[in-house]
Amino acid sequence: MSELFDLQFLDFTSGLEGEAEFIPLISAEEEESINKQSYPEELPILPLRNNVLFPGVVIPITVGRDKSIRLIQEANKGNKIIGVVSQKNQEEESPEFADLHNIGTVAQIVRLLKMPDGSSTVIIQGKRRFEIVQPVQTEPYMAAKVRLIEEMKIDQKDKEMDVMFKTIKDLALQIIRDSPNIPSEAAFAIGNIDSPTFLVNFISSNMNADVSKKQEMLEVLDVKKRVMMVLEHLTLEAQMLEMRNEIQSKVKRDIDRQQREYFLHQQMRTIQDELGDNPQTQDIREFEERARLKKWSEEVEHIFYKELDKLSRMNPQGAEYTVQMNYLDLLLDLPWGVYTKDKLDLKRAKRILERDHYGLEKVKERILEYLAVLKLKGNMKSPILCFYGPPGVGKTSLGKSIAEALGRKYVRMSLGGLHDESEIRGHRKTYIGAMPGRIIQNIKKAETSNPVFVLDEIDKLGRSNHGDPSSALLEVLDPEQNKEFYDNYIETEYDLSRVMFIATANSLASIQGPLRDRMEIIEVNGYTIEEKIEIAKRHLLPKQIEEHGLKSSDIALDKRTIEKIIEDYTSESGVRGLNKVIAKIVRNRARQIAMEEEFTAKVSIDDLFVILGAGRERSKYETNEVAGVVTGLAWTSVGGDILFIESSITQGKGRLTLTGNLGDVMKESAVIALEYLKAHSEILGLEQKVFDEHNVHIHVPEGATPKDGPSAGITMLTSLASIFTKRKVKKGIAMTGEITLRGEVLPVGGIKEKILAAKRAKIKEIILCEKNRKDVEEIKQDYLKGLTFHYVKTMTEVLDIALTKSKAK
Repeated sequence: MSELFDLQFLDFTSGLEGEAEFIPLISAEEEESINKQSYPEELPILPLRNNVLFPGVVIPITVGRDKSIRLIQEANKGNKIIGVVSQKNQEEESPEFADLHNIGTVAQIVRLLKMPDGSSTVIIQGKRRFEIVQPVQTEPYMAAKVRLIEEMKIDQKDKEMDVMFKTIKDLALQIIRDSPNIPSEAAFAIGNIDSPTFLVNFISSNMNADVSKKQEMLEVLDVKKRVMMVLEHLTLEAQMLEMRNEIQSKVKRDIDRQQREYFLHQQMRTIQDELGDNPQTQDIREFEERARLKKWSEEVEHIFYKELDKLSRMNPQGAEYTVQMNYLDLLLDLPWGVYTKDKLDLKRAKRILERDHYGLEKVKERILEYLAVLKLKGNMKSPILCFYGPPGVGKTSLGKSIAEALGRKYVRMSLGGLHDESEIRGHRKTYIGAMPGRIIQNIKKAETSNPVFVLDEIDKLGRSNHGDPSSALLEVLDPEQNKEFYDNYIETEYDLSRVMFIATANSLASIQGPLRDRMEIIEVNGYTIEEKIEIAKRHLLPKQIEEHGLKSSDIALDKRTIEKIIEDYTSESGVRGLNKVIAKIVRNRARQIAMEEEFTAKVSIDDLFVILGAGRERSKYETNEVAGVVTGLAWTSVGGDILFIESSITQGKGRLTLTGNLGDVMKESAVIALEYLKAHSEILGLEQKVFDEHNVHIHVPEGATPKDGPSAGITMLTSLASIFTKRKVKKGIAMTGEITLRGEVLPVGGIKEKILAAKRAKIKEIILCEKNRKDVEEIKQDYLKGLTFHYVKTMTEVLDIALTKSKAK
């Protein structure tokens, strides 16, 4: 409901064709005169389609139907009195009496006008309500007998009615004032109505309501009820109008602001065009020029130009403009279809690997195998290698050497402590501060789609409520899936199948099974003392001399000095700690040179005490004079070491006590060893009651250090056999192996590290499981000089080799 009054009545407020006598306003006396006037009992009936005529109201009607034209013409020649009734169905072209309402209004023809288009417009004024009693004729127009309806008298003293009329007038004036479609002259018309009944009829006739609602008001004879209906409608109309005005006002403000911004931007653009290209046009032109050089697929090209078109329609001052710019810039910076050519000279690759890394023969062999297949086939899906081993053995630097050997770009990404999945897959670009994942970021930095990509510390990935990054890596590290790696930021697939991923890890235990299954695990063992000496001479010392601004003639470390540093001042499988110690020695020499002190180039063993302080004495083999003490070999995170198993027996009831901060597996090994001896006491010539009458105590020194694992099984059993039989353990022997209740010896891991630890401790003989023979054969024979190996299958063999015939004191 957009307006209260039909605009037709306004023609009469200013007069029709300059004749003021048609102003549709009547006084109370005129209204009284109309009600007393007599009218014929039989009236011609004019059907109205879209309107309802109320008593006293003047309305124009366009007459088009033949019957209606005939009726108007004849009535205009006669007494000018007709009956006007609204149709029930407004679409009906030829209505019958059944299609008309029963209640209508007696009308007087005020004037008949011929319009320019040939139609007729008749101006009529309502007089009295009537009811159709009986139809008289239908041709040439409808006529009927009617009964006039008496208007109810209004009690002039009824204060409630007086207030209601005033309220109606006020509401009508308010609606006229607030409505933009009703001229202010309408208020003049309302203000000049002094008849309450005519006021209600006038407003009912011109209100913005459908025909059925107006007809309902016409048929209501009770003035008070009719007033309430009008009041209800006006109140609703006023509320709707107020709401509409509020909405329009808000919309207008928004549009005005947008228009203002638009005009300002247009002016700014015009000024920039006068000075030169505006920044937005320059950006789009630059993007288009860069896009012509890209080798991307049709799908990516379609995405780019679609997003570029979106950028051209954006407001450069908006926040989304910068987001869109960054996105398009990334698409252009990524090396779509850009690959470096591999240098497949295997002899050159071997020289580079030998130059950069001493030892690590198995790792170098695997890398050369990959290069050989790549050379023969020309193209292959890159394998996912995982270098696994203790810290400082050169796992990360191997990746750099492989990149140089292949002629590829080198990228390193540290995964230590990474706990957010979006660091791998990126964020949706709709988020504030969104970025691509670090995989895509590093590919962009490499400027090629086939770099050597080192994923450092893959075993140290975290997990949080932001997702599991190790699960996100499953797609990255699967050669069958990473051809279509999906990054959330770029919102399309990127081909990672030709990237050579190399992961590094210190421990495999914390890597998810599915992720570990996707990688080829290559163990990188610790270095021997001989290897460390060579690494120190070839790599570490020259590097530190260069970094500290010295010359090679300023400092010299001979083999014995380096060996002393390794044995007494480092405890590791790798060479990171050794590098730090050498750096400290070089810094000391740099201070001497800077302070112009006297020095000799050679650093002796005696100088180490002055520079580095007292070293840590390594565990050495102890005497075999005491029964029950056996040397075992252990693997630690920093390499191999030796440990001593001590046993003692006292009078008691067969209780077993274990000390030395042992783990559950190691405790179980002690229990198995004792039970095996009880079950096979005849092997050692012992009676069963010996075990029932003595308490056994097994201790592993350095109790502050946690110890676990099954490899001390044969060592514990030998220690128990020695203490019960009082037989000495063979001098200069050490052992490692797991045992079973049946007396079998099982293989264990970390053989290389354990053998190196034995050699450092001056051990001469080592007992191993037969199945560990292959591990020993893989070690360079030069490192095994002076060692004798005994390969065994059962505990009986161990005891025959380890125990002597002589008794201990």
